[in-house]
Amino acid sequence: MKFDESANPHAWLIRAKSNLLLAEKGKKLKDVLLEDLCFNAQQAAEKALKAVCVAKNLDFPKTHSLVRLIDILEENGVKISDEIKEGGILTQYAVQARYPGWAEEITKDEYVEVLELAARIVFWAEALIG
Repeated sequence: MKFDESANPHAWLIRAKSNLLLAEKGKKLKDVLLEDLCFNAQQAAEKALKAVCVAKNLDFPKTHSLVRLIDILEENGVKISDEIKEGGILTQYAVQARYPGWAEEITKDEYVEVLELAARIVFWAEALIG
């Protein structure tokens, strides 16, 4: 019987770290758009939050909403600092940033902020899960 990786919080963290690495290192490539890097940052944060849900045996819907995932964790007794809650704004990069004309062009400053928020969430989740 094949092991269900979706039930392994460390598998979620591996994916989160992979997305974070893509978001961080992709800026060195000539033709990579900041919008796509912000999408990867959002995915890193989303998968990190889902890793915590899995580690705590909490059900979560198929969602890209970081706010919803944070709410689920808090409703189930997970203490979440304001610095982590701030990452809820990354939800907008799940869809809008992926398609031409759906959002304003992302600046380098915005990209740096998005990357920092995503990294904060990933490292928080990793510390919580161990």
